[in-house]
Amino acid sequence: MKTKLIYTIIGGLLFLGSCKKSFLDRPSQNNPTLDTYYNSDAEVRGATGYLYNTVWYDYQDKAFHAIGEVLSGNMYTGDPVYNTFLNFTVSGTDEQVSRSWYSFYKVAGNATVLINTFEEKMSKGGDPSYLTQGIAEAKFIRAVAYFYLARVFKDVPIVTDPVAMATTGNFNTPRYLQADVIKFALDDMAFAEANLKDNDTPGRVTKLSATGMMAKMYLYLKDYENARKKAETVINAKKYSLYPDYGKMFTDQSANNNSESLFALQWVASGGYGVGNPIQAYVGPEPLLKETTGAGWSAIIPSIDLLDSYEVGDKRKGWSIMEQGFHRDDWKNSAFPNGFTYDTTWTSSNDNARKIKTGTRSNALKYVVGPGGGGQDVNGTSTSICTYILRYADVLLIYAEAVLADQAQSTDAKALAAVNDVRHRAGLGTSRDLTVLTPANILHERRVEFAFEGDYWFDIQRQGFTKAKQLVEAQERGTYSSVGKPVVDHLSVTLSSEDKLYLPIPTTEVVNNPELAKPAVPYKP
Repeated sequence: MKTKLIYTIIGGLLFLGSCKKSFLDRPSQNNPTLDTYYNSDAEVRGATGYLYNTVWYDYQDKAFHAIGEVLSGNMYTGDPVYNTFLNFTVSGTDEQVSRSWYSFYKVAGNATVLINTFEEKMSKGGDPSYLTQGIAEAKFIRAVAYFYLARVFKDVPIVTDPVAMATTGNFNTPRYLQADVIKFALDDMAFAEANLKDNDTPGRVTKLSATGMMAKMYLYLKDYENARKKAETVINAKKYSLYPDYGKMFTDQSANNNSESLFALQWVASGGYGVGNPIQAYVGPEPLLKETTGAGWSAIIPSIDLLDSYEVGDKRKGWSIMEQGFHRDDWKNSAFPNGFTYDTTWTSSNDNARKIKTGTRSNALKYVVGPGGGGQDVNGTSTSICTYILRYADVLLIYAEAVLADQAQSTDAKALAAVNDVRHRAGLGTSRDLTVLTPANILHERRVEFAFEGDYWFDIQRQGFTKAKQLVEAQERGTYSSVGKPVVDHLSVTLSSEDKLYLPIPTTEVVNNPELAKPAVPYKP
């Protein structure tokens, strides 16, 4: 890889930490050495706290939705930042391709530097009681980064000593087979599972966080037996539960790190660009946000296809999406002194400025906390709401799918109970319980449960090319007509080849490292 990537990987290690004060501690800027630093638990945790926050920002900022939601057909966009993902014309020069690539390697690289540093510190007599914990935490984060790299780009380099690579100047690293990259991530996660704490401060990962992530990785590999076992371990531990207020999880920072969260990115609005959560700036409506935050761009909005996919009575639609009549008493500004009402009766540019016009007459609600105040930290375009990477609802659905495995259907009682627990929270009562599990109804549950959480594309992708092509080409990716009674301006897309299931490696990386243009090879540690 090119020098630029390597310095992206190791750059900023002595910069800022993550959310809350416990995540904001950082090493001294006076060039600490192994002799003078990492001599306490606080110093180690100050370093690992960084891994929950700003290293993820370039992915979180826009690529998060472009990949997970626009590619999947859950969201529509006309914004050139995202619209190549709408019709599968993404190229290696696309900004979001580069930003996600650099972000994932920045996460993995910073974690790797810490792993190697802590291991060296132990070899010099450092206390393993906190250094091992630090290694486990860093290996957890590195594993997640490589899991993303393998799903987004498929076959990618594995860099185990970025400092040495930068020192030698040999950046020509090959691509390794996707299965080997995920195996590498699983090995890291197994170490984390064995060495993380059973309980930790809110926001920090634990043993069961690692167990749950392993279940997700095994499911992606179609290793259903191990996926089931790991998910079942989390369920049987009874440490996590479905948070009773689904909507609050995504609109109120007081719900951060709740009973459902196994792993979440930690953000702090006061940190500003790169440290706060930027999502509401892009997905929120202008009349609500522009006055106080300068944002509210509606750059990506729910798709018609997703809007039409919810069952009647599924409250997740109203908890995830703003549509005509949506109201929040606590979201106030000068235009909405009595609370915000979502009004889509806009007819012309001269119409009331408080009205909203989007191509699907809707906006995403998840990760929108409003204009500020009422206990919500908003600093310009940034908020403090966390980004969920793994929730307990996911563990329940992973368990059910792993029980179903390759069968056409299943009536397994525990698997049905797991899915129906998720549905019950959504307001779908026992009379609406599923009595048979199928691949289609599990995929549906995953779509509506995790809409706008950056995951649905990976669910489509792991179905394999033939099924993915069928799903994508059956979607409505258009918008409603601009005025009057909504009429759909139809748009369908074609998934033309299997390579479209993954993003291309950034063109600049391929130019600077010819190994990336060659076929992937097996990884040999």
